[in-house]
Amino acid sequence: MSRNNVKQVYASQSGSKSTARRFHVLKNLVLIAMLVIAGRLFFIQIIEHDAWVAKASEQHTLLETIAAKRGEIYMMDHGEPVAVVLNQTTYQIVIDPAITQKDDIAKVLDDYAKDYQIADLDDIYSREGLRYAIVAKNVPRDIVEKIVAAEVPAVWLQKTNQRVYPEGDLASGLLGFVNAEGKGQYGVEGSLNELLAGKDGLLKTTADVNKVALSIGNENIKIPAINGENIVLSIDRGLERGIEDLALEAINNTPASNASVLVLDPNTSKVLAMANLPNYNPANYSSVEDASVFNNYTVDIPYEPASICKTFAFSAAINEGKMTPETTYYNQHYEEIDGWKIWNAERRSSLYGTLTMRDALYWSLNTGSIHALKLLGDNPDQITKQGRERLFDYYHNKFRLGNETGFELFEAEGYIPDPNEGWGRDSTYANITFGQNLGITMLQTATAFSAVINGGTWRTPSILAEKKLTESVEDKILSDETSAMMREMLIHNRNYKVRQGVDRPGYDIGGKSGTAQVVRNGAYDDSFNELVGSYIGFIAPNGEMPEYVIMVKMWGEGESVGSGEAMDLFDSISNYMIDYFKIRPGNE
Repeated sequence: MSRNNVKQVYASQSGSKSTARRFHVLKNLVLIAMLVIAGRLFFIQIIEHDAWVAKASEQHTLLETIAAKRGEIYMMDHGEPVAVVLNQTTYQIVIDPAITQKDDIAKVLDDYAKDYQIADLDDIYSREGLRYAIVAKNVPRDIVEKIVAAEVPAVWLQKTNQRVYPEGDLASGLLGFVNAEGKGQYGVEGSLNELLAGKDGLLKTTADVNKVALSIGNENIKIPAINGENIVLSIDRGLERGIEDLALEAINNTPASNASVLVLDPNTSKVLAMANLPNYNPANYSSVEDASVFNNYTVDIPYEPASICKTFAFSAAINEGKMTPETTYYNQHYEEIDGWKIWNAERRSSLYGTLTMRDALYWSLNTGSIHALKLLGDNPDQITKQGRERLFDYYHNKFRLGNETGFELFEAEGYIPDPNEGWGRDSTYANITFGQNLGITMLQTATAFSAVINGGTWRTPSILAEKKLTESVEDKILSDETSAMMREMLIHNRNYKVRQGVDRPGYDIGGKSGTAQVVRNGAYDDSFNELVGSYIGFIAPNGEMPEYVIMVKMWGEGESVGSGEAMDLFDSISNYMIDYFKIRPGNE
């Protein structure tokens, strides 16, 4: 064999060995790759099985809240319920950011639904893996039709309910509003939100890539929504509107910037009107500049109703058998207690000397209510511990002043000072007899006043016409005789109104005024540059039990608003109610 042939054979053998080695390496690499793949499959299918199933299920599962329909709110109108808060069908705009082009949906929203957009598109599209996003809420049907016509991919609609207030600003301080998240705020909407809102349902089902529900799947879940309950208020719509118009007129013609009015049936404690001026449109609550208009001053804000409280001090002394309307005392225009003088606002010379307690109430003399406190303590010459404790018992425990009443809406508690704790208890309680140094709400005051004139029974106030949400209390706190004496004195207070022709013949109208100083820097402002005026009274045909209690409060920041302005508004309301309810006159 030649040398060349030997070289060829050797080269052939070497090439075969090299090929074999390469094949062997490749085989090993393939084997290793297969082992890695098998190991990874084992890890995914066995070790991470549940996690991957969950991820797959998540991508093909539609999880959607089924919104409950919010309950509607009704008022009475001469005995018939009328809707004053309704629901209107609107739509949510929903997108799939993985399919919907950002520029396309941005243009559609900008062109048609800018005022309803709730989401930041930059934020939505920066969230990896997001397949469902609500970009606009409460979109009306006409706008929805334009969005549909734009044919943007992966955009779909969900029906929702938007709150509608067809009466505009009527009773807005009472009703409250529903915010952008669908939660009730303030008033009835806030206080009874849980009842009105109902309970949302849930839809969980297999979905396609566009999140459209399919009819397959073994784990489909559908929990129906529980719609909220409708609520019927005892408020009379026509009366409420008439009172608000009169209150607005009073504000426009006096220094007052605010007015609140409360009307109760004293025999049931049902609230018939609850007005707060100025008001606002609940549908446009976001445009309100002064959040104080959201307050319901009849229940939310305790204040000092001043001499209106003389009604309660006199009632307590009469009921304890310590005085009658004919009981006399010596009036020298002031009482010196704890080292300082408490003066009467009315100091005319003709009132100096011996007066009856009827005259003291008529002229609203602080010395008269202080004398009632002395009589409660069995000492006509000075205030005693027993007198303070008895007055506290009547104010706090019997009349329930400074206590929550059990009313269905949110209400402030207020306070009555302890009769024995702290400095200057005698002077404090002297002031309490004429409605200062305490904090009580209009609702507490009107409910207590109702007990004074209805025969002596305190009843839990209510604003619901059909059902009770709280436990009702009926407590006989005054005798029939005490109540009759107080009615007579309160009617006597308005004799001059009859002479003036303000009060119509054939009706018993009684009442009590109150003008309160305000507290500045921890002390009463003796400049009288700012005053709060109040008036409370009742209407009845001659010789019959009262049918309505009306309470008025008027005030203004930095303004002197006295009980005269509040009384004038009461006069207008009482005459309006006689006509509105067609209250027949009684026998002369």
